Amino acid sequence: MDEERWLLPVGIEEILPPQAEAVEFLRRTLLDLYRSWGYELVIPPFLDYLDSLLTGTGQDLDLQTFKLTDQVSGRLLGIRADMTPQVARIDTHQLRREGPSRLCYLGTVLRTRSDGFAASRSPLQVGAEIFGHAGPESDVEILRLLMLTLAAAGIDSAYLDLGHVGIFRGLAREAGLDRRQEMALFDALQRKALPEIEELIVLAGVSGEPARRLLGLAELCGEAALDRAATLLSGAGAPVRSAVDYLRRVADELHGWLPDVPVHFDLAELRGYHYKTGVVFAAFVPGWGQEIARGGRYDDIGRVFGRARPAVGFSADVKGLLRHGRPAPAAMPGAVLAPWSADPDLQDVVARLRRAGRRVVAELPGPTNTRAPLGCTERLVRKDGQWLLAPCE
Repeated sequence: MDEERWLLPVGIEEILPPQAEAVEFLRRTLLDLYRSWGYELVIPPFLDYLDSLLTGTGQDLDLQTFKLTDQVSGRLLGIRADMTPQVARIDTHQLRREGPSRLCYLGTVLRTRSDGFAASRSPLQVGAEIFGHAGPESDVEILRLLMLTLAAAGIDSAYLDLGHVGIFRGLAREAGLDRRQEMALFDALQRKALPEIEELIVLAGVSGEPARRLLGLAELCGEAALDRAATLLSGAGAPVRSAVDYLRRVADELHGWLPDVPVHFDLAELRGYHYKTGVVFAAFVPGWGQEIARGGRYDDIGRVFGRARPAVGFSADVKGLLRHGRPAPAAMPGAVLAPWSADPDLQDVVARLRRAGRRVVAELPGPTNTRAPLGCTERLVRKDGQWLLAPCE
């Protein structure tokens, strides 16, 4: 077993140079981007009470969360698998603002298993949220920021997929489905399993127009899906028609801001259905079947913390973004090798180079064949009483 002690758990990885530098470069770039848009950084705890972590999120997040018992309180703790509930708590309970609040976050989350969203079980989750605004404008701002996030990672070929959970939720209620029937049909819709969808509708005793609408929902996808939805769902109740209209308003507003971004619709794709309340979305890149970022509206998640505030946001995995974008930050000058010396003149030069952004490495006494691994392309040499840069030999 000794020879296997270097192994890591499946889905847990180390980040080595130069990939670690690329991750850090993107992390700083994204936080600076969000700050320039007025988003304030919050840092939720890595460990939290389990009931707080799972508030309003449904069974999926419960299965993804590592659990342990707190030896101090005796209560169940969880290691965060998603920071969204924690950020909602911060807005609702700690900040308690009346107007819109923009918050962002970036940190590691831990999951019991990997999913399609992140191949890792320890994604470096980044996200942004708007609390306190219920209109399509906040949905669109989040989508604009999402596209800028992808651009910052060097991803310029992404397209958006939009939906609205209120459409299926409203149709299920009109059809009189109980919770079990609703969830079974929800699962079949995600797989676009038309024969199974038809069978479930029949078994639930749904017929006529309600059955036709539920069956047709699976085919409401593509760029023209909203136009077809207007026809198929014209006779549905007000909540369903309102959801379709809202989604169209978001799409029209988004097109005004980002006319060149391809937008697809899938009214049966219901990411986060258990706690989302409105528009849901994801970003994809050609040739990759899984989303690289996702989000949506979740207006009720803060209710257990004292009040339900309108909320919309997105999240992504920084390491996943780098897999699909540029692999490293812009090329930087090579490092500078400095002699091991307390000479004040030398140290002044070293300090000046470091303030200018150069990496200066002190040459420790001993073997001198470490210059190439350190990435040093220049060295400081003393000439005519001055310390000058010279190429490394």
